[in-house]
Amino acid sequence: MSEPSIRVARLEDLAAIDAIYNHYVASATCTWQYEPSPPSERRAWFDAHGEQHPVTVAVDGATVVGFGSLSVFNKREGYRFTVENTVYVHPEHHRRGIGRALLADLIARARALGHRHIIAGVSADQEASMALHRAAGFVEVGRMNGVGEKFGKLLDLVYLQLVL
Repeated sequence: MSEPSIRVARLEDLAAIDAIYNHYVASATCTWQYEPSPPSERRAWFDAHGEQHPVTVAVDGATVVGFGSLSVFNKREGYRFTVENTVYVHPEHHRRGIGRALLADLIARARALGHRHIIAGVSADQEASMALHRAAGFVEVGRMNGVGEKFGKLLDLVYLQLVL
């Protein structure tokens, strides 16, 4: 695999984004969603983003191998400079620096857009995601014990924050 490039996502990327995300819905605790997202739900998610809250994709040639996003953290105006990040990598492309590249790109975009904080909500059992965020400078600012459940297991939610 060559070095993937990162660009703003387009409508034609939604099927690949959905396939990556839905893999984790079925197999992992990095999302606490139980049922796969239908295309209409992914389109609504995409449409809810915009210039201040971009969706990005990592592509190798023409293949989407990961995606990321900056989302509204809270809809109230006082939170307008705080965003929440999302990063997912195709399961066949782990451990190749794609997640790190996507997150670094999101951080650079957030700074350029004038955001002041990025929040990540991570399932505590997701050691790779925790390590990825910590390596990028995020620090743990809160933990809620047992607030999630998936696959019959109670899960802790960890909030990590990066001050830009």
